[in-house]
Amino acid sequence: MSTARRQTPPNVILIGFMGTGKSTVARQLSRMLGFALVDTDAQIVERAGKPITRIFAEDGEAAFREIEAAVLGELARAERAVVSTGGGAVTRAGNVEALRAAGMVVWLDAGVEVIMERVSGNSERPLLQTADPRATVEGLLAERAPLYREAADERVEVDELSGDEVAYGLAESVRLWFGEVC
Repeated sequence: MSTARRQTPPNVILIGFMGTGKSTVARQLSRMLGFALVDTDAQIVERAGKPITRIFAEDGEAAFREIEAAVLGELARAERAVVSTGGGAVTRAGNVEALRAAGMVVWLDAGVEVIMERVSGNSERPLLQTADPRATVEGLLAERAPLYREAADERVEVDELSGDEVAYGLAESVRLWFGEVC
């Protein structure tokens, strides 16, 4: 995790594994700050003209990641936005650079138990359509945790917190980070 405060555009970028609450917290935080809400997965669906599950099934993960990279590359034009990213956004170095250039990057971190509780039985999660979803989550978390850590300016452990609590705490951090912009 980055330790030095960086100069960035006044945007908050939420990263983290699926099921950590990025979309929920982004909605609440955008209302609290009066910032626009940007959901990169929704933008990917709009560009592709089909749901993420179909992108994965018909075009493959590589095609999804290409669209995702294009969407993330456009974040630099955003200002006063809270951005919810997909869980794998940090898997490409170019994406991490785009995220860090776009604003304050916050990693919402949750343990395997919380993630499994939140995502089990969700057929809209293409990476969990495996024989052993728990093993998939554990493996992906092990791969991605160092990437989230490296990309993030701040880390919030969300296991014991509600979406409201996370958003409220982040609102205060964001106000300190950006000062009078908020």
